Amino acid sequence: MNVKKVIIILIFLTIFFTEGFTQVTSTYNFLRLDVDAKSSAMAGTYVAAINDVNTIFYNPAGLATLKSNQASVGFFKYLMDINSGNASISKKYKDIGYFGVGIRFINYGSFDKYDEFDNNLGTFSATDIALSLGYANKYNPYDFVTDDSLTKDISLNYGINLKFIYSHIDEYNSSALALDAGLIYHIPKYMVSVGASILNAGFQLDPYYNTKENLPIDLRIGVSKQLEDIPLTVNLSFSNLLEKQDKFFKRFRNVSIGGDFQIYDYVHLRLGYNNQQRQDLKTGSTIGLAGFSAGFGFVYEDKYILDYSYNSMGKIGSTHRINVAVRMLDF
Repeated sequence: MNVKKVIIILIFLTIFFTEGFTQVTSTYNFLRLDVDAKSSAMAGTYVAAINDVNTIFYNPAGLATLKSNQASVGFFKYLMDINSGNASISKKYKDIGYFGVGIRFINYGSFDKYDEFDNNLGTFSATDIALSLGYANKYNPYDFVTDDSLTKDISLNYGINLKFIYSHIDEYNSSALALDAGLIYHIPKYMVSVGASILNAGFQLDPYYNTKENLPIDLRIGVSKQLEDIPLTVNLSFSNLLEKQDKFFKRFRNVSIGGDFQIYDYVHLRLGYNNQQRQDLKTGSTIGLAGFSAGFGFVYEDKYILDYSYNSMGKIGSTHRINVAVRMLDF
């Protein structure tokens, strides 16, 4: 695929959906939540992350940076009786590219059901599901370089997801179709990546009511840098850049920063801060640790991975995630 065509498509999608889908209200807002434990511990700063199968949920171009086939499964303990799960897998197929599948769901628990006369009719449940089918590949504009120069391993990675969304509340159902698209420019010599993605650009197929609602479209940009003197990777990202604001630069208050500190080859400690979440959770003069996150990861034999994250929501409570992943055969 010609990389110029990919860039043109991304620009077109950004402009088109900026006009039609930047309203504050939207449906399927579970898509705004962070997904797996590692990315959540780093405050969701995953738009420029590399070599992780769960990048499919943040920027499908990340699949093209994988060094091996990978699979991951996770559990997310949200507030009250709300639970969620996720699973993802990616495999490179010859020189055609990288293919991935990601699924996330959230179950809101059980609720008492009453009619208009206050008669108890039993209970009902609610569930949201999103299935992503992804494709990614890389383009190296400097393939002709044969020595160990700066440009030898530079690559522009691109990717796209086709996403099907399904929501269920009691006997009512809703569904939607969406696209995710992204780019990651990776410079291995300087251990830096720059990424951009547009998520949930689509429309409802079947609304709950007669009026179709907007999807939570999200334009993100970010950078990831591994420091040279210490084993620390720092991620910085901006999200919800299409959100309507009174002033243009207010869009950039939606900033998040995360760090991954590698203690040993098999132990990682992580921290994150989400400024938008901290502002949204402000309920008084004190908001505690709202917007802050932390976690750790263990790697066994460079193949099996266990990740955990804790996210503070201030006075409301906290959430916990855990993921188990496996790196399969190298390419």
